[in-house]
Parts: sequence; C-alpha cells; structure tokens
Amino acid sequence: MNPLRACNLNNIPVTNAPVVYWMSREQRVQDNWALIHARQLALERKVPLCVVFTLADSFLGATLRQYGFMLRGLAQVAERLAGLQIPFILLRGEPTESICRFVQQHPVGALVMDFDPLSIKRRWRETVARNSGVACVEVDSHNIVPCRVASPKQEFGAYTLRPKLNRLLPEFLDDFSKLEAHPYAWEKILLPAFPLDGEVDSLLASLALDSRVGELDVISPGETAAHRRLLGFIENGLEAYDTLRNDPNAAGQSALSPYLHFGQIAPQRVALEVSRAGGGTASGAAFLEELIVRRELSDNFCWYNPNYAAVAGFPEWAQKCIALHRDDPREYLYSQEQFECATTHDRLWNAAQREMVTTGTMHGYLRMYWAKKIMEWTESVEEALEIAIYLNDRYQLDGRDPNGYAGIAWSLGGLHDRAWGERPVFGKIRYMNEKGCRRKFDVDRYCSRFV
Repeated sequence: MNPLRACNLNNIPVTNAPVVYWMSREQRVQDNWALIHARQLALERKVPLCVVFTLADSFLGATLRQYGFMLRGLAQVAERLAGLQIPFILLRGEPTESICRFVQQHPVGALVMDFDPLSIKRRWRETVARNSGVACVEVDSHNIVPCRVASPKQEFGAYTLRPKLNRLLPEFLDDFSKLEAHPYAWEKILLPAFPLDGEVDSLLASLALDSRVGELDVISPGETAAHRRLLGFIENGLEAYDTLRNDPNAAGQSALSPYLHFGQIAPQRVALEVSRAGGGTASGAAFLEELIVRRELSDNFCWYNPNYAAVAGFPEWAQKCIALHRDDPREYLYSQEQFECATTHDRLWNAAQREMVTTGTMHGYLRMYWAKKIMEWTESVEEALEIAIYLNDRYQLDGRDPNGYAGIAWSLGGLHDRAWGERPVFGKIRYMNEKGCRRKFDVDRYCSRFV
C-alpha cells in the first residue's frame, strides 16, 4: 500500500499490541486498503488483529431501507472475516464512546480507521484520536488518489481537480494485495461477534428504525452482488455507456452507486476492471471520468467545505444570485409532504420521485431536474435544500453521501458549475425544464413506468 494513504491522527506511535480496524465507510473484506494496512501492522509485530463495527441506533435520517442493506452486507463481511481467522465485533451505542471503551478494555497497539469527509464521521475520528490513548491511523480506501493528497483545498470544479488526479493516478492506481488468514489469534474477546445472515432480522428488530421506508428486493446487498453487478455492467453496458448514460429508459448506467456508497465494492477495483476492459474507448473514458474525477471531486467538496449541506457552502457568485432573486414570485409552491407524495403538477417530476420511493434509486440526469424543480417550487433556497436532502437521504440507498450533497449543491447553488443567463428565481444558476429532458429521452415512456 502506498504509505500516503495512511495518516496518524494523533502522532502516538504504534506499539506491539493487537491491532483493531474500526470499519465504517469501507464495508468489505476484499480490496480494502484499511484492512490490508491493519493486517500488515499486525503481521510486522506478530500480534492479533480484529475488526470492529460500531452500530448507532440512528444516523442522519437513515431508515430500515438503508440499515437493512448495510447490515445484510456486513453479515457477509462477518462470514468472510471468519474464514480469515479475523474476529468481527459488533458494538452498539454512540460510536465514539463504544470504540473508546473497547480500546480501554483490551490491549490495543493501533486503531485503524476509514477516511470519510462527512462532518459527523470526522468528529468521531477526532474525538477517538483525542481520547483513546492509542495510535489512530486513518486510511483513505475510498478515493483512488487519497483526498488529502489530491489537493490541499476545495477545488473550483472538475477542470481544476482533473489534472491533479491524472498526475497522481499512476502512483496510486495499483492492484490490491491478497488477504490471507491471519496467523495470530486473539485469545479472548469479551464482546459479541457480528451476527451472521440468519440473525440480521433480529438485529434490525432491536433498532428503533423508521420502517415506513422498507427494504427492497430489487437489489441484493454485499460484496458478492457488487462484483456480480460490476461484471454485468462491463459485459453488457460499458460499450454503450457514453451514448445511453443520460437516458433513464435505457438502463445505461452502472447501478453501482449503492455498493460504492456502502463500501461493498472498492472504487479502485471498479476502475481497474473497467480500464482493462475498455479504458481506451469513449465509453470507458466517460465512465472513468464519473467514477474518478466527479466522485472524488465530491469528497474534496465535503472535506474542505464544512458547509457542504448549507447555502453558505455554495459559491459566492451563486449566493449573490440567490440574494438578488429571493423575492421573485414562484408560479407553484409545494410543501415537503406534497413533494414526498409526488403530488405536484409536473408528471415527470412526480415519476422521478416515485422511482426513488419505490426502487431506492433515481437516474442521475433526473436527479438534477428533480432538485432544480424543488428550488423553483419552494419559497426559499434554504427550504429547497432542506427538502432535497431530506428526500434524498430518506429514500435513496446511496443517501447521506458526498455525491448527494455535491449534486444537490450543483443543482441549487451552482457548485462546480459556471454562471449562465439571468432568469427569475435561479438568477445565473443553470436552469432545466421538461423540454430539455425531452431532447434527451422519451419522457412519456419514462413517466408511464412510474404512474
């Protein structure tokens, strides 16, 4: 592993005691740089290794839909780790208290953590680094070029981040080492192992979750399903990706977003396999642009802008437009409940909302239209932002993600975009309408699928 992926957060030296990997963002065994690094630290010191997951009873509005997908994927992680003789421990309760208590109850030489740019996860890591008393090593397994390394500041857009990534990709886009069974057993662990697949229902029932947004049977969770989906996309979708990706009727996208969000597949594995299969084609290049540049640009935004979920995080020029057009009359005004129930006057918007509610996903092109119309039909951009984040995070399997926050900020606040022609409500922020959608795809056909 490239050593620049790892960052010691508290400058405490790693000691000759067992190593703990606190799994969070990267919920997989295969192709996981953090787990690889934790095992290497343990092998060098000839000490045991275990993996810990801290389960909070609530997280940023997640429902049964997201918890179910996550926990069923983690049950597969438990089975794979058992085959490698690595204990997988489940801790319940407030994450920082749970992990600090575990470290205090067991001899620990290093605590390896996942990088995550979201503010809540950042606070967790900083609190544990401050209070645990052991070496806390953060590893970025999500970005191909680690976020801290790619840029020291928030980038203006893809055009400024792209050349930085391209210079560094040869250094970081390498293949993963294979994990093997760990030879040093942890003789005594007092806390319960992570439940296996047959026990997930009981675990879900013990959580006070919003079950009105239920689990889905249209997409299977876990590493195996994620890799199966990747292979299916390469074999049947990659060749036409560049021409079909913006057509919601064509199933032209990869459908990997939920797996990438929950860390059930490594973005680097996706990049390696797509590069081998068709990286030199127009479709391969277009897909890698989205996977690497656009996705890592979202992490850059959330890492360097603490207001990523607020209007204060929008570019200055867009904030001026918003202030200038704050009192512009709106032709339609809808409440959050009306949006959630898809009862607007706009058939296309309603169909997109229903797709999200019933399938847990929404086509990327329609997500932009969907968010911009919320801005157009609410009294303020602040209200629109709150509603868009609420709906996205409540129904999307990939909610609460940097891609989601950046996408909504692009739609409502011109993030990573340029100024366009002046118009009511939007000012110089890019506008979208149904006529433009009709030039892209068969709107009536799409709407008929989600009536």
